[in-house]
Amino acid sequence: MDLHLTITPRQRQFIDADADEVLYGGAAGGGKSYGQVVDSLIFGLKYPGSKQLILRRTLGELEKSILRIASDIIPPSVGKYSRTEHVLRLCNGSLVDFGYCAREDDVRQYQSAEYDVIRFDELTHFTAFQYTYMLSRIRGANGFPKRMKCSTNPGGVGHDFVKERFIDSGVLPGEVFSVKGRTRLYIPATVRDNFFLMKSDPGYLERLNELPDRERRALLDGDWDIFEGQFFPEFSRDIHVCEPFDIPPEWRRTVSLDYGLDMLAVLWIASDSTGRAYVYREFCSGRDNAADGGRPLIAGEAADEILRLSGDEEISAFLAPPDIWNRQKDSGLGIADIFAEHGVPVVKAGAQRVAGWQAVKEWLRPIEDEMGNRTSRLKIFSQCRYLIRSLPLLQHSEANYNDVSVTPHPITHAPDALRYFLADRGSSSPDVAAEPDRSEQFIYADY
Repeated sequence: MDLHLTITPRQRQFIDADADEVLYGGAAGGGKSYGQVVDSLIFGLKYPGSKQLILRRTLGELEKSILRIASDIIPPSVGKYSRTEHVLRLCNGSLVDFGYCAREDDVRQYQSAEYDVIRFDELTHFTAFQYTYMLSRIRGANGFPKRMKCSTNPGGVGHDFVKERFIDSGVLPGEVFSVKGRTRLYIPATVRDNFFLMKSDPGYLERLNELPDRERRALLDGDWDIFEGQFFPEFSRDIHVCEPFDIPPEWRRTVSLDYGLDMLAVLWIASDSTGRAYVYREFCSGRDNAADGGRPLIAGEAADEILRLSGDEEISAFLAPPDIWNRQKDSGLGIADIFAEHGVPVVKAGAQRVAGWQAVKEWLRPIEDEMGNRTSRLKIFSQCRYLIRSLPLLQHSEANYNDVSVTPHPITHAPDALRYFLADRGSSSPDVAAEPDRSEQFIYADY
């Protein structure tokens, strides 16, 4: 059957890929969705009676991308699409389902389903749970290849897990690697690889080149360290991360924490006399990305660990979110009371999210020192790996652009602890923060 389909070399590499899990994409204009449709068509025609699923986050996204492409290239003699069932039936009995999962638990609608190939178009719009759950739906005794084939750009709620799963593998792009007996492959693609687009719209490349540096690096180069929707584009390892040094004894030391049974995130922060702050120690423990292998800590254990790590340091205050003062129905005690019983007298931090995140932005904002070098009022010791990893991954909330998205939840804990510390310390200019003693006396007097 001759369909007269023309593809790029990168799309051919994606179609021919036989790794268990394949990721295709990176920059804008690489022809990712087109590659998914062509690949699904070729697979379906090659394996009569096969079943595939193509997922987008919403039905609207499906209709504006994947389904539009499919209707353009698949003739009625080859396959017919049912708008009511959202399924493409090919002439040889193969099926291609089109689905969407706007909410995280929407994947459970596929609990009893079986597919030979599942395809996520724009994988970073999905969560790690959704991805790993759908891996379990790839099964069957028919002998057909079983694949997870995905395409995406950087950014979105799943940016972190996609980057960790495919990009930060330690092997070169285009090379197959193995993790726990399963093979993975990342195929990068940029607009330069899509010679059809370059020929039909040569000005597109020029328009991408005119974007500001960060947007250009994300959309043109497919830089996975820069992505659309990033809440803290100010963050830079070169500016905000420093090597550890001995904290002078006269500097004020504060502990700021975010506590829940799913995760405990604790930051030790020192303030100097010039209005700068240094995060010099962290401890993150719990179900998500835990320092101790994933063991949640009850309140008493958390308090004991904070005291142990603080040693004989003189801590000026232990800041905690207001919700730990909520009383438990059975005991009448709050989490704050348990912390106090174990020797950690916590005080309430400001609960304002938007104002708090704006304060973090101001403290991260690059400034020039007396030598003309770019620096910032906030520094983070290089050993605080969890905070360094989490800050640049935070995204704008879809509900409120001025707030941070609460998903993916695991990366919000350490930044929340930082927000509690910075929220009440002045954010309008370096001069405001240059008098830490006066502002902190005001804060603690309220409690």
